[in-house]
Amino acid sequence: MPIQDLPGTKFETRQLGNSDMQLTPIGYGAWAIGGGNWEFAWGAQDDNESVTTIERALDSGINWIDTAAIYGLGHSEEVVAKALKNSPHKPYVFTKCSMRWSPDRQIYRSLKAGSLQEEIENSLRRLRVDTIDLYQIHWPNPEDEIEEGWETLARFQEQGKVRHIGVSNFNVEQMKRAQKIAPITSLQPPYSILRRDIETEILPFCQQDNIGVINYSPMVSGLLTGKMTADRIKDLPEDDWRKRSPNFNEPKLSKNLKLVELLREIGKPHGVDPGVVAIAWTLRHPAITAAIVGARRPDQIDGVLPAASFRLSEQEIAQIEAFQKENA
Repeated sequence: MPIQDLPGTKFETRQLGNSDMQLTPIGYGAWAIGGGNWEFAWGAQDDNESVTTIERALDSGINWIDTAAIYGLGHSEEVVAKALKNSPHKPYVFTKCSMRWSPDRQIYRSLKAGSLQEEIENSLRRLRVDTIDLYQIHWPNPEDEIEEGWETLARFQEQGKVRHIGVSNFNVEQMKRAQKIAPITSLQPPYSILRRDIETEILPFCQQDNIGVINYSPMVSGLLTGKMTADRIKDLPEDDWRKRSPNFNEPKLSKNLKLVELLREIGKPHGVDPGVVAIAWTLRHPAITAAIVGARRPDQIDGVLPAASFRLSEQEIAQIEAFQKENA
């Protein structure tokens, strides 16, 4: 794997699928910085702190940012643009389409050509760029519009509006449908110690077809960071979607917090937090190109940054496997 010279640190980089992009093993995820008052919000955010956090990530050597039009109903893309406006760094910028919203902030989904045309123009304007490095269909919904959506993204690529096109949350059958129209550069699926369903069919398929994989939620939306407790979950803002997530509620919560203690035990001799161990666990899989890591404060970047180079031993991987079998 080539080594890319980056300010601050040197990280190994990995090629993303059939693209020419070399990604650092972790990228900055901009979901949470979209702010509050929408269906999948993480509560209100301070935009200035979000900008500082992105700057810290880029100064530390992370070379890609993943956002989506729907995050904060356009706001996340605007914050990313603000952070990049005066930045000496030129990271790859990825965003997603297909989830839209009405004036009353209700979310709906469309892969119709006309809708996607509006989305691409809006994203280019909000991000203040001429070309998006990776444009992804966020969800394969409505499913009967997948072909129309993928044809439209392929056309954006031909027009130079986007450099590469990818999918998110697609299964193998849906990816095969898209491949009949144009090659897929990447897949973005959820993947973590607590969510392994993609290992059976999806990851082998991506390896075989040279589709890069950038997984999201490797720390299960903060649950495996080592900072989450039952009391803290109770105190989350009412508009934080995690309050409704089964992983953050009993009967799963106690078992999940036990897993965090194992990750803490594994990380301690290396001087890394449980979240770093959780991210490294996903990066152990040869099909995974890189992992998306969210952060809302600069100190959170500092905490997860070791995941760009920390790797688990076979014995440590086996410890996690044994825990999962015992607690299945």
